Amino acid sequence: MAGRWSFPRSRMKMLLLENIHPAAVERLEEAGYSVETQKGALDEDDLIAAIKGVHVLGIRSKTTVSRRVLEEADRLMAVAAFCIGTNQIDLEAASDHGVAVFNAPYSNTRSVVELAIGLMIVLMRDVPDKSAAMHVGQWNKSATGSKELRGKTLGIVGYGAIGSQLSVLAENLGMRVLFYDLSERLALGNARRMRSLDALLAESDVVTLHVDGRRENADIFGAAQFSRMKEGALFLNLSRGHVVDVGALSQALGSGRIAGAAVDVFPEEPRTNSDPFESPLQGLKNMILTPHIGGSTEEAQEAIAEFAAERLLGYLNRGDTTFSVNLPNVQLAEVSGAHRILHIHRNQPGVLAELNRALAAAGLNILGQHLKTDERTGYVITDVDRDYDPEALRALKTVPGTLKFRTLH
Repeated sequence: MAGRWSFPRSRMKMLLLENIHPAAVERLEEAGYSVETQKGALDEDDLIAAIKGVHVLGIRSKTTVSRRVLEEADRLMAVAAFCIGTNQIDLEAASDHGVAVFNAPYSNTRSVVELAIGLMIVLMRDVPDKSAAMHVGQWNKSATGSKELRGKTLGIVGYGAIGSQLSVLAENLGMRVLFYDLSERLALGNARRMRSLDALLAESDVVTLHVDGRRENADIFGAAQFSRMKEGALFLNLSRGHVVDVGALSQALGSGRIAGAAVDVFPEEPRTNSDPFESPLQGLKNMILTPHIGGSTEEAQEAIAEFAAERLLGYLNRGDTTFSVNLPNVQLAEVSGAHRILHIHRNQPGVLAELNRALAAAGLNILGQHLKTDERTGYVITDVDRDYDPEALRALKTVPGTLKFRTLH
């Protein structure tokens, strides 16, 4: 339903879930907004109840923002994912309701990369099993099966922000780097792109996944892929839980096909730290399990908080959609000497003409105008003279295809 939102900042309600770093709260409150926080995630029904009257929602990876949630959100303007992934948000539904979605695609890449390097080292040295033995009084000093990373081949599946940075650090440690990605990617350093996943698996001593959470990636790594890996290779998944068949991984470890593995993400994860965790990967030899902590460093969480908060403020204060993952990206300067009208609509013929007719009928003098569209949505930014009757803007709600509009003063 088309709607208008133009409220004083102090009356805009922001709800941040999942223990988002205090730097975000501080930055948003400093800018004059009212912020409410909750430590844990919310299920769909609880989120629907909580989102009434909320203008901005902040989440991490455990809260699902479904179409039903978005349909029940009566004042929602924007959703910020204080993490890399946005697969927990129905982006098409958000676009259909004129809700901008932002994330933090780069802020925690270093933290994930450092964890991947560390996990590779301890798996190569059989540290998990040696440490477990020490805790029960067994002293097993031996070089058998303990190896260096130097000279080994690292196969990276997914060569985006994380995969490419890992490539550089791994090469600096003396590893040979191969990568596979469905998109065309620039190889960094001496990394070599492989034309097929099977070719990468056949040559890699360590295989690490860094793919996104799109639905098409569900179970892309299963029994067939493990069978094509080198005997005794290592496996890491620090990307998304649903991309790996964990039963197949358990079998590959149990048979000795895979010498060791580290998994940070799981198909089903507890919503809070007090909820129980169960997995078929528990108790396996040379298996490291971590509770989705790839980006959970103090430095990364603070950087994510600052980045996502700035994206929200840019959108709320000047209509800037830079880094929005579902609306056309438009970079805008601050409003100066004018009022700004922001109009989000379905991408269909004639909307701009109808919008300008409505503005002309309201007697508004247009000082500047921007239009950006994608396949689904159009976004029009219009700066007008300060002297106008706000009631004249009611006609904008009747422009065909209108999803939302608001004014900035």
